Amino acid sequence: MNAQKKPSESRLWTTRYGMMAAIAPNGPVSRSLQRYGEWAEQELNLLSGLIEDGQSVLEFGGEYGAHTLWFAQAVGEKGTVHVAEPRRLPFQQLCANVAINQLTNVYTHSRWLGRSDAHVPFSSLPGGRLHNGEQDETVVTTTVDSLELEGLHLLKINLPGSLIDLLQGAAETIRKHRPIIYYRLSDIEHVEAEVQAIKELGYRCWSHTPYLYNADNHAGESANIFPGCVQQNVIASPVENRFELEQRYEL
Repeated sequence: MNAQKKPSESRLWTTRYGMMAAIAPNGPVSRSLQRYGEWAEQELNLLSGLIEDGQSVLEFGGEYGAHTLWFAQAVGEKGTVHVAEPRRLPFQQLCANVAINQLTNVYTHSRWLGRSDAHVPFSSLPGGRLHNGEQDETVVTTTVDSLELEGLHLLKINLPGSLIDLLQGAAETIRKHRPIIYYRLSDIEHVEAEVQAIKELGYRCWSHTPYLYNADNHAGESANIFPGCVQQNVIASPVENRFELEQRYEL
């Protein structure tokens, strides 16, 4: 008789928002999901006050569906969640996690969201970084505008470096729906241009630096495998919303 696997060794993990798994769990997202049952939970702590039932979310960079599961619950059956993930294996795992949690309000797109339609190597794209010996692959690029979303309340961008190209392909969507935008900053050479591009759309921007380790994590794990590590994020809201984040630094 085979010995029962420990939870940390299982291929299917119980997380804060549902059952999940990840191919080759050696990156920070999958390691966090496996050990803590969550990923970057402090991002969701901020966004939880901004998302309501029946709204629409677009997420670029699937991260195995780590936050997709929460978005699907937050917007409810009348809401919609669109997730774009350009890489083949992460996209397949994203779809698997959506399926096993029976998330009928989630729509997945095997696409890079940029400024035009094309077929290009992943590594040639701004923000198309390869990690942990990943092999390059050809991905399909398209624009946010081509998705023709009926509504959009939050645009969440998880891939650093992709913002400016994505905005150029989302001009009509942003003009029409004026979503809150939450994105991860690029390297120091490009952050000023990113913030300026957001402001030119009529937005105000605030810094958000959530820690990767959450002491109140779902697994109750006290060991911190990400000591001192934070995400460098920006949250932006249209000027006309009169939105305020008093405890955050405005950029």
